[in-house]
Amino acid sequence: MTYDHELTLIHEDNTQDELGNHVPALSKTDILCGLKSVGRNEFYSAATAGLRPELIFVIHAYEYDGQRLVEFDDVRYRVVRTYGEGTEEIELTCERVAADG
Repeated sequence: MTYDHELTLIHEDNTQDELGNHVPALSKTDILCGLKSVGRNEFYSAATAGLRPELIFVIHAYEYDGQRLVEFDDVRYRVVRTYGEGTEEIELTCERVAADG
């Protein structure tokens, strides 16, 4: 697998403002990744659960720290499944995040 594409991992953390309100804080990390397409069986199996997987990003496992959001080509995606824990590479199966959330 070649790592020819740039992917941004987004870590969400909650902080507090001066009034004590919880405010989400995002930190971003740019990494390189490989791309795979979602297989037909995986796509239809996920659709029955209400998910719409679009892309699979292959990254080095040591770079992933449980982030649930990523950005690729200025589009935000939600990680719906990971595969390959305990190996050198991990696959992040992702669906596009709707414009309203």
